[in-house]
Amino acid sequence: MAGETMRFRNPAGHAGLLHNLVSLLNSLAGFLESRVALFAKESKTALVHVLVLVGCLAAAAFLAVFGYIFLVASAIVGLAHTFHISWVKMALMAAGLHFVLAFVCVMIARSRMHKSMFEMTGVELKKDREWLKNLDKQSHSTN
Repeated sequence: MAGETMRFRNPAGHAGLLHNLVSLLNSLAGFLESRVALFAKESKTALVHVLVLVGCLAAAAFLAVFGYIFLVASAIVGLAHTFHISWVKMALMAAGLHFVLAFVCVMIARSRMHKSMFEMTGVELKKDREWLKNLDKQSHSTN
């Protein structure tokens, strides 16, 4: 044993800077790969959830529209029977009422469109433009 040469041994386990950098990059690549795979899996699951939600909302809207149509039709027939009026005349009156209500909604929307929606943002952007113009004038005057 005394005559044998001892092999170099690194007791601290240091393998060198290059080896440590390669290990770090491999670990980061593995970490990123696992996160991307997890994101891809969760994205697919989230897409399925969103599609189911959109489908259910579309079906609910479709059924609500048909429910409203049947409700109006039933009300027309019921009122026509109660007042001894032709159901055609009652249907025309109901259609007229709906057109009047639609017109009122359009007028309300039209009055709302004239109001500026982002007044404060517009004021701030105008101030910024003025500041930039003044800055440009100041830089030309100093040259």
